[in-house]
Amino acid sequence: MVWTWRFEKADGTEVEPAVQPEDFTTQGDAESWIGEVWKDLLDGGADQVTLFEDGAEIYGMSLHAEAAG
Repeated sequence: MVWTWRFEKADGTEVEPAVQPEDFTTQGDAESWIGEVWKDLLDGGADQVTLFEDGAEIYGMSLHAEAAG
């Protein structure tokens, strides 16, 4: 089982990540990694990411933090 991230602009266009990911063996490892580097990815031009398990899309999420009200 291999977990990978896809990095995208807001319109869904794939972009090269500012931080090169590895292939992860668990979903938890993949999510921990994104939690550590999301700001660098955002600064590097990615707006959102999508997680895949063996090529099957699991979910996507924005890298933009919601402003606290």
